[in-house]
Amino acid sequence: MGTRDDEYDYLFKESKSTIGVEFATRSIQVDGKTIKAQIWDTAGQERYRAITSAYYRGAVGALLVYDIAKHLTYENVERWLKELRDHADSNIVIMLVGNKSDLRHLRAVPTDEARAFAEKNNLSFIETSALDSTNVEEAFKNILTEIYRIVSQKQIADRAAHDESPGNNVVDISVPPTTDGQRPNKLQCCQSL
Repeated sequence: MGTRDDEYDYLFKESKSTIGVEFATRSIQVDGKTIKAQIWDTAGQERYRAITSAYYRGAVGALLVYDIAKHLTYENVERWLKELRDHADSNIVIMLVGNKSDLRHLRAVPTDEARAFAEKNNLSFIETSALDSTNVEEAFKNILTEIYRIVSQKQIADRAAHDESPGNNVVDISVPPTTDGQRPNKLQCCQSL
């Protein structure tokens, strides 16, 4: 296996189509911790749909990538999003990525249109260029940071829910006042005896 940079170059700078599924790992620093991610690059072609859907189970994040110069790839995003929502965990973090931003002169998908789609569907959004590396690192950092924060919050909540320590097992008890009509024989403060 090559270096991480070799894997990075292979996955994101080569223009070959993915055949089935490609795999790589990436590590980033978030809040002083090293986060290692497994990245499964699944093919977008219809003929690979049966095998790629199996990879949705257990996924905590997804990058839905379309080519800004090919409107058809953007139109397919809605179908892939539905497939993710149907087969992946409901808490999956999804980012919409418009790739090939270096091809501004061939743009077929307006940035505002894609951004509006992302907002409507609760997705984060970024445009990248794998050719010149624009925003590629940012896309990974953003989605992995969001995943890390969600997973961390869930772990804290799970620990608190299962915490049996005395400070966490406090139950409010309400004691209603006595209403038997008897007044206690107490003197109020400052009354003469």
